[in-house]
Amino acid sequence: MKLTFLGTGTSYGVPQIGCECAVCRSSDPRDRRTRSGALVTTDGGAQLLIDTPPELRLQLTAARVSRIDAVLFTHEHADHTHGIDDLRAITQRSGAPLPLYGPALTLAHLAVRFAYIFDAHAAPAPGTTRPEARATPLTAGVATRIADADVLPLAVPHGDMPVFGYRIGALAYITDAKELPAPALALVRGAKVLVLNALLRQSHPTHLSIAEAVETARRVGAERTYLTHLTHGTSHADLEAELPAGIRPAYDGLTLTIA
Repeated sequence: MKLTFLGTGTSYGVPQIGCECAVCRSSDPRDRRTRSGALVTTDGGAQLLIDTPPELRLQLTAARVSRIDAVLFTHEHADHTHGIDDLRAITQRSGAPLPLYGPALTLAHLAVRFAYIFDAHAAPAPGTTRPEARATPLTAGVATRIADADVLPLAVPHGDMPVFGYRIGALAYITDAKELPAPALALVRGAKVLVLNALLRQSHPTHLSIAEAVETARRVGAERTYLTHLTHGTSHADLEAELPAGIRPAYDGLTLTIA
């Protein structure tokens, strides 16, 4: 299985509009962070997209991705969903509806926000296209066969909003979490690769801080942990130098092989 980090930035992205800090002006390409999303390529070759961030077109073209078999949404926030229209190119090529999965409430919000996609009666105007999609809600703690993989949704808190992380084989991918509750912790133990959001050095009401993410990674005990959803508050090089063994910052375009 392979994991490709399509985007690793927070909701503002890095560089941030109007900011002249050292990280936003950095020449290190690892400090250029588009909004968070990822692609899982299973051993059987299925392509599972996690979230549709606003830069999705740029992310998929950079990774040379032309086919998606399913989309797994973590939650409905704009930085994780507002690239959904870019799925037009995927469904137009395949000629078939694309299966979308996620929390029931997230899919309900998307059906309102992007009614032109989800309303079967809203046909596109002549000469135009729309993403063709089929939405299926998932239940936390209940594994579902998606394409050729067993996908286990994990419920984690993001303020007062439940967010889904995903366990797919030896991978656990969790973003926008404030903590990893005991039920989710039990389900991710044994993962070889863990992905966690790590927003800031200081505490935040809806996200893990860097220190909290490190402590959570120690509790999980994965062989490798990668931090994502990063801000302009720290450079890749500085964060990499201070993290303990086995924990590293992710960066856009990073691809991992997970045996």
